[in-house]
Amino acid sequence: MTSLTSFDPNAASSADSGIFGLPYSEKESALVFLPVPWEATTSYGAGTSKGPAAILEASRQVDLFDIDVEKPYEAGMFLLPESRQVRTWNRKAKAEAAKVIRAGGVIGKNAKLRSALKTVNALSGMLNDYVFAETKRLLKSGKFVGVLGGDHSVPFGAIRAVAEKHPSFGILHLDAHSDTRRAFEGFAWSHASIMHNVLENIPQVKKLVQVGIRDFCEEEYDYTRAQGERVQVFYDRDLARKKFEGANWWDVSRDLIVSALPQEVWISFDIDGLDPKFCPHTGTPVPGGLDYQEALHLLWTVVHSGRKIIGFDLNEVSPDPSNSEDEWDANVGARLLYKLGALMLASQGKATLRR
Repeated sequence: MTSLTSFDPNAASSADSGIFGLPYSEKESALVFLPVPWEATTSYGAGTSKGPAAILEASRQVDLFDIDVEKPYEAGMFLLPESRQVRTWNRKAKAEAAKVIRAGGVIGKNAKLRSALKTVNALSGMLNDYVFAETKRLLKSGKFVGVLGGDHSVPFGAIRAVAEKHPSFGILHLDAHSDTRRAFEGFAWSHASIMHNVLENIPQVKKLVQVGIRDFCEEEYDYTRAQGERVQVFYDRDLARKKFEGANWWDVSRDLIVSALPQEVWISFDIDGLDPKFCPHTGTPVPGGLDYQEALHLLWTVVHSGRKIIGFDLNEVSPDPSNSEDEWDANVGARLLYKLGALMLASQGKATLRR
């Protein structure tokens, strides 16, 4: 690997370089990305467990100059190796989950399905414990953490670890889906239940602000409304109507969305929160959604407001299963990851935000 003294941020990345072509080790990096190749409970499109590896490959094509943040790479960014244990758990859990999914989640007294469900829930719990332990280890060593999924169930352990350090914070959740289902298809830690699990189990999360939501069931609609001021949902339909009425995204981002957030913020970004043209192979694409620049501006506004990003997750990036040469999803994911990292570092005083 290239030494720090000889590293040229304007040069092409070497084949053996780290994330974004950077030469840093974990010890030398302020920001560490935790890859979680997991997709046990996905029931529509598959492939998100391959997201971290695809993003790593695509990241070496990302230019390090950032027009919003001055030289964020100088603080150091490092992607941990994928855990072989997690990959083993994922294969086993995915195989067992498939049996339940084929039955539509209707288990009844079927002993085999009960056993399969029990196995998936147990392995999902082990995954949560792994992510929690790794995040806690990194936080203890003074690192900032970004979780790279995998499906959207993976950040639960990381949010729980951050909650031990931050007694009061909010989550900015960009997604097509509400993710507030109760144990969807019987899976206690379903990707469709991440925000329900957070709200029910992590009281330090004082505010959940959801943006771009456009695919949800009646139970989720009622559940989020019942949370009162703790949850604020900016439905995609309502955001579109504001634009139709002439509202501009600058004002919507600053005066409506960001103003609803507390001082410390975890960002949970499901790639399908974007218009599907930016993520055509994600597991559950939904028409509508944020434009890429709208999403970046919203993230920029969070930091420009003086709020601090205390961690983030990026999930559901899936490469094209039929064409290994198609890097579009990973390309978009890699650029989002770099921007999330840069803005987090700027919010924490580890890089300078351009004005």
